[in-house]
Amino acid sequence: MKELFINGERQTLEEVSTIREVVDRLGLPVALLLVEHNGVALHRSEWERQGVHDGDRLEILRVAAGG
Repeated sequence: MKELFINGERQTLEEVSTIREVVDRLGLPVALLLVEHNGVALHRSEWERQGVHDGDRLEILRVAAGG
């Protein structure tokens, strides 16, 4: 079980060890997201191997096109 801060809110998630697992657990649309982990923006290709630990901070942004 990990306690994370996601978009400024404390959340406890079970059985997550990578950014990709967090995104999947939250049911978010992968193709439309940008993720920042502890202040560092990550490429989607890094999500599978980037581990998460108690107290980590994630900013997850949904990209939207428009004008």
